[in-house]
Amino acid sequence: MATYGTMTYHLETERLILRPWDESDAEDFCALLAERGKGKPPVERIRKAIAELLTATEDTGIALLPIQRKEEGDFIGYCGLIIGRATLEEPEIAYELFQHAHGRGYATEAAGAVLEAAGATGRKRLWSTVGTWNGPSLRVLEKLGFERDRVSMEENGEVAWLTRSLP
Repeated sequence: MATYGTMTYHLETERLILRPWDESDAEDFCALLAERGKGKPPVERIRKAIAELLTATEDTGIALLPIQRKEEGDFIGYCGLIIGRATLEEPEIAYELFQHAHGRGYATEAAGAVLEAAGATGRKRLWSTVGTWNGPSLRVLEKLGFERDRVSMEENGEVAWLTRSLP
């Protein structure tokens, strides 16, 4: 089994900073999850989820990172690598942004930095799974060079599996 380097947990782009989670992110994370339309999760549960994310990062060497705008200093979402429906060898890239941050290229910018960080670990391929109804997210992945591998049916509907080779 190949050994991979640890992903960089501090990434910077022209407009964004991706950094490790902090307990102070819990309120913002709750608000982001509430935008999914299933109510706002209790902040204590999210604090626990943040602790679990930090532990998973230590265990796996990959991370899901909060996204902060440099100029405004505000939390606008997250982006990073997760095992998800994939494997540690070929993890999934995942991202979610507040609706007010959509349409400005932030997801593409953040995911581009994560792709670079993933490549630096020595990995050869990444996956992404996205609901086929999610056109904006599919466009982000297309811009980043992901190609559709297959489609599966899940309880929430049709899911596109996309993949991208790393340099």
